[in-house]
Amino acid sequence: MWTQESFAFLELGNDKDLFREKGIYMAGEFAARKLKRDRKRYKWKQINYRNRVLHTKKKKDPLEGSPQAKGIVLEKRVVEQKQPHSGLIKCVRVRLVKNGKQITAHVPRTGAINHVSEHDQVIVQGIGGSQGGAVGSMAGVKYAVVKVNDISLEMIRTGRKQKSLK
Repeated sequence: MWTQESFAFLELGNDKDLFREKGIYMAGEFAARKLKRDRKRYKWKQINYRNRVLHTKKKKDPLEGSPQAKGIVLEKRVVEQKQPHSGLIKCVRVRLVKNGKQITAHVPRTGAINHVSEHDQVIVQGIGGSQGGAVGSMAGVKYAVVKVNDISLEMIRTGRKQKSLK
C-alpha cells in the first residue's frame, strides 16, 4: 500500500544531492549508461572485487598460486607457540627456487627435523589454514615440508627409505 512517505521524494525537487542522500538513484528510459558507470565505480570500493580482479592473492603468495614449490634449506630454527600452548615448533627457513623468496616451513612429526639439514632440496606445500594463513598455535608458519631430496619425509622418518645425498 502506498503511504504519504512513499511520495516524500517528490517534494525534493531537482536537487541531485538530496536524491542521493535519500537513496533515490537515477531511473528512466535513458539512465542505463549512468547506472552501469556508477555500478562499475562502486564495485572498485569493495575489497573482495578489487582483490579478485587484480589477482592480489596470487601475487602476494610466495608459491604464486601453485600447491607445492621446491626450495633450498637455509637454516634450521625453532618457533615458539602462541598462548596458551607452550613448546618449540621445529621449522626450517627455505629459499624458493622459482622466485628467490624466503619462507618458514614446519617440519612435521617427531624426529623429522633430524633428517633435514642445511642445503637440502625440499618440497614445501601450504598447511591449509584459513584463507591461506597459519594453523593453530604456529604463529607465522604457513607451509610444511613434504619431501627432502625428492624422497618423502615420512618414508625417511620411519626408516623405509634413506635420504639420498645430493
